[in-house]
Amino acid sequence: MNLLWLQSGGCGGCTMSMLCAEAPDLLATLDGAGIELLWHPTLSEETGGEVVDLLRAILDGRRTLDVLCVEGSILLGPNGTGRFHMMAGTGRPMMDWVRDLAAHARHVVAVGTCAAFGGVTAAGANPADACGLQYDGREKGGLLGPDFLARGGLPVINVAGCPTHPNWVTEALMLLADEGLTGADLDPYQRPRFYADHLVHHGCPRNEYYEYKASAHQPSDLGCMMEHMGCLGTQAHADCNTRLWNGEGSCTRGGYACINCTAPEFEEPGHAYLETPKFAGIPIGLPTDMPKAWFVALSSLAKAATPDRVRRNAAADRILVPPTVHEKRKR
Repeated sequence: MNLLWLQSGGCGGCTMSMLCAEAPDLLATLDGAGIELLWHPTLSEETGGEVVDLLRAILDGRRTLDVLCVEGSILLGPNGTGRFHMMAGTGRPMMDWVRDLAAHARHVVAVGTCAAFGGVTAAGANPADACGLQYDGREKGGLLGPDFLARGGLPVINVAGCPTHPNWVTEALMLLADEGLTGADLDPYQRPRFYADHLVHHGCPRNEYYEYKASAHQPSDLGCMMEHMGCLGTQAHADCNTRLWNGEGSCTRGGYACINCTAPEFEEPGHAYLETPKFAGIPIGLPTDMPKAWFVALSSLAKAATPDRVRRNAAADRILVPPTVHEKRKR
């Protein structure tokens, strides 16, 4: 299986994240899965005319294209011309190259939330008219249109994240190489279910504080960041706390609230990221599948039952009160 990687409107952060793939590393993973990297703008030696010749060979049918990976949002501006982002040396907008290559690819993969939904590049007034490959924010459409299917029969595969976890991308590519990814393996936003059927909340080291609603009030506190500090880990679809970053980290493990970067329009929350909007003292963004009445009842009971150890540690930057050591009783 061969793979072509293009970068459009974005920061290149997903490629930087990919380079952190480990056990094995990125190139060893691709080689082991039988994936040939035709070209990547950062990792490949070819440039200029060599790349243009490769792209034209694909469009002319002289080279097959199994997987087209696009990183970064598509810039449609100004006025639908795409001329805000021209592919160097071709005189053509990047959006035209992506559209034409996607028509020849067996599979199309949007790498990162920008390529999937528009992402940070589409934030604010969006003067560049940035969008995703098959989504414009939460709405289907984007560059390729809502009905697009690649030659392999799948819509755009949205490996969303800002940036993506390197293993989300490599696992998706390995599944494609093994013909192990079907439409049923994609969630409603076309994200692979192997990571999108999980929540960031799963495996979070702050879960004891969440259970008792013992909350943090400032970034250095150990408590749960949902109630006051904007954490969306109970709503965010990703396995960040069970598939750790760089072998040991995640946002919440580093003391920063989850901002739900795998979701469309995460870049426009309508409030500061480290702020939890509330109505009558109740967080507006409740945990996934949790009815409001249940949440209120559970919170009241949990706070009433909070052990002093948990309450004191939640508002501290280190463990003040260790768990009690219980001696094992002899029979």
